[in-house]
Amino acid sequence: MSATESAPPVTAFMLIKTLPEWLAMTPHERVNALSTEVMPVVKAKTTGVRSRFYDTEFYSTRVTDVWVWEADDHDAYQLLIDALRETPFWDRYFEVVDLLVGTENGYARTYGVDPVATVAT
Repeated sequence: MSATESAPPVTAFMLIKTLPEWLAMTPHERVNALSTEVMPVVKAKTTGVRSRFYDTEFYSTRVTDVWVWEADDHDAYQLLIDALRETPFWDRYFEVVDLLVGTENGYARTYGVDPVATVAT
């Protein structure tokens, strides 16, 4: 990697399942819990992370939601996971079923080829 290139962002697909404590809350209480108990810790302890949240409970019984995180680098990702583990999100409100972590088109960088799986029509 040259001095002008930067490392690709780390993307984590966090597959999660709601737990009884979360489901016992009203929707307003859930939003409040995330806003006051989880996100302030993430914002205070991390930099260089972004996220998107997907509901999947109407398509899957194993995973109810997918939280996609993008981190500027592996250190930012590690700080994110450490921060989340310090909140009720981890193992109280949600079970983290699996973490699928990777970098976009890593094979293309490794082999010096153009990405073949990227499609825009």
